[in-house]
Amino acid sequence: MKFVRFGDSGAERPGVLLDDDTIGDLSSIVGDLGPTTLHDLPGIVERVGDGSGLPTVAVADVRLGSPVARPHKIIAIGLNYADHAAESGMDVPTEPVVFHKATSSLSGPYDDVVMYPDFPKVDWEVELALVVGATAKRLPDETAADEAIVAYTLANDVSERSYQIERGGQWTKGKSADTFSPLGPWLVTRDEVPDPRDLRLWTRVNGVTKQDGSSSQLVFGPAHIVWYLSQFMTLEPGDVILTGTPPGVALATGEYLQDGDVVEVGIPGLGSQRQVFRRVE
Repeated sequence: MKFVRFGDSGAERPGVLLDDDTIGDLSSIVGDLGPTTLHDLPGIVERVGDGSGLPTVAVADVRLGSPVARPHKIIAIGLNYADHAAESGMDVPTEPVVFHKATSSLSGPYDDVVMYPDFPKVDWEVELALVVGATAKRLPDETAADEAIVAYTLANDVSERSYQIERGGQWTKGKSADTFSPLGPWLVTRDEVPDPRDLRLWTRVNGVTKQDGSSSQLVFGPAHIVWYLSQFMTLEPGDVILTGTPPGVALATGEYLQDGDVVEVGIPGLGSQRQVFRRVE
């Protein structure tokens, strides 16, 4: 099942994608899709059933927001594709590289991305994102970790490389600006993603393909990432984990985003995003 959140920013309502054109309004079933409810996503699926009887709205008539309401944490894994590590001039890590993105950076899949005047090196990164559905603390193994993943979604890990690399090497600073975490369009239940290590990830900039990779090339897979993170922090329902990006980012070429550039990212089965990058004063 594919869930969405729709409506104006800050006033989104939960919904379910009934077909390519229609959203069923879930406001009568669940208050929102986030930290207080995603532990019960299977129960929500059961209550939704076939969606008959739900009030509906046309997809084309509404804004889609992040499919996860403000999570407690957005955690990301760096250099998790060997070929991306190589193009970045860095070694393949022996343990996951972990950083955070501020929850205030979250935005919808089709919202504009804002670039301030001192952002000269804005970059794209298509990523598979995991959504946690259970409290996970010092999990014993990857089997338990896999069971803690309740859904998957699509992310664009937008980055300001000068802040990330040239301001003390603290990645979170280059990853956390407002609008730098477009998420969605859909929250896809795990039964619709039979093998998260067999997904194609792509990026187009102004219609030109820049990234075309496969999650089969992940250095550390989803279950290992969740297990690993749980050794250092308690993961909570609604937490979002970005798993890394394949090669093809602007960091490798120096051709960073400019005002008006259009970035599209996608993963078949998880949907696609489209952002216009806007330079502001």
